[in-house]
Amino acid sequence: MARANVTALIVASALFMENIDSTVIATSLPAVAADIGTDPIRLKLALTSYLLSLAVFIPASGWAADRFGAKTIFRAAIVVFIIGSICCSLASNLHEFVLARVLQGAGGAMMTPVGRLVVLRAAPKDQLLSALAWLSIPALVGPMLGPPLGGFITTYFDWRWIFWINVPVGLIGIVLVTLVIDNVRIDEVVPLDKSGFVLSGLGLSALIFGLSVMGQQMMPLPFSGALVAGGAVCLALYVRHARRVEHPLLDLDLLKVPTFRASVFGGFFFRVGVGSIPFLLPLTLQLGLGMNPFEAGSLIFVTTIGALAMKFTAQPIVRRFGFRRVLIVNGLVSAAILAGMGLFSLGPAAAVIVTVLLVGGFFRSLQFSCISALAYADIPQERMSRATSFASVAQQVGLSTGVTVSAFILEFQRFGRPDGAVLPGDFLTAFVLVAAIAALSILVFARLSPDAGSQMSGRPATARS
Repeated sequence: MARANVTALIVASALFMENIDSTVIATSLPAVAADIGTDPIRLKLALTSYLLSLAVFIPASGWAADRFGAKTIFRAAIVVFIIGSICCSLASNLHEFVLARVLQGAGGAMMTPVGRLVVLRAAPKDQLLSALAWLSIPALVGPMLGPPLGGFITTYFDWRWIFWINVPVGLIGIVLVTLVIDNVRIDEVVPLDKSGFVLSGLGLSALIFGLSVMGQQMMPLPFSGALVAGGAVCLALYVRHARRVEHPLLDLDLLKVPTFRASVFGGFFFRVGVGSIPFLLPLTLQLGLGMNPFEAGSLIFVTTIGALAMKFTAQPIVRRFGFRRVLIVNGLVSAAILAGMGLFSLGPAAAVIVTVLLVGGFFRSLQFSCISALAYADIPQERMSRATSFASVAQQVGLSTGVTVSAFILEFQRFGRPDGAVLPGDFLTAFVLVAAIAALSILVFARLSPDAGSQMSGRPATARS
């Protein structure tokens, strides 16, 4: 296996730990709440505090990687994440648990973009798509595997083991990173944009937190709406600030690169649609088909097989057809499969559900890999750290928006019903609408040139012409 793919697998293992942990406690909240003596609704602060920490620290991750070296920061991020995990397992009250989740989020915020940066700097352009294909597995599998794994551990063992599992995985990751990965640094590092750090931190945390709690009904709608609005104002102030300083924390000039711009905006629409799956699909299987949480989570896990199968075919597919054609055609196919998931509420045979999930995992994984790779196709090495920070922020906003939009669709449909019940047919409508949003991404990708990202895809000039 190429060294770039080995590096990607090492980084993916750490990111897999982080992605699972960000969702694994969702099904364990009642047990955790009972053990530490608090209300399950209040304990949802543990979920949102993690998102807040991500939003605050992700923008600074690129600067830190340039200043101290991507390998050093990635290894330190794993250490912080392990310490946060241990603190979570030892927490005895709500305040301790929330603070521990904030510490975990700080490690996770650095881990994701810096881990991607490690791969970007280790892989030649013609091997980058293959490496990023492996790196996309955690984002696909983690949110699906987390809830059933958390339910299984909590049911048959103890919820505190959820966090102790991270310790050996993280330690192995630290050893492998130390032995295999080079510590690439930038010789001339610009000063940290402190004002930009404050504005982006406030804006992103308020926006992502507001969108997340809005989708999960964790606080009154006017308050969550005010958070979203306040976050938007801070981000608008950041845009004004970024245009006036020489080295902004989030480099908006990156959007002038056509391939990066297409990845950010096209990827946003696609992630809004796909980001609804971890929210809508378990509800569809449980409320529509009467499955228990563990049964639903186990069935959803078959998407992993499809995602893994794609890793061996992404490079040949893109080399044969090019980024533009793959993103357009595969985007339509992925959106159609997403809409078809709404039919699960009508009770099709289990074999049909498994087939759709399996095929859907393949095509969504291919789309994510292409979107991620396209972002860096034309970015020079000296701007890679800023590009990874920017792309990670866009990803978080897109996924949070997906949960919010899908929750609003369900809420709108049940509004006015005497019992406030969600009917099976509501899920069909929700899936069709979020699929339509995902399909909007092809309007962005259609504006790409036919040979966009050709250096990375490896298509020969005769094929492009």
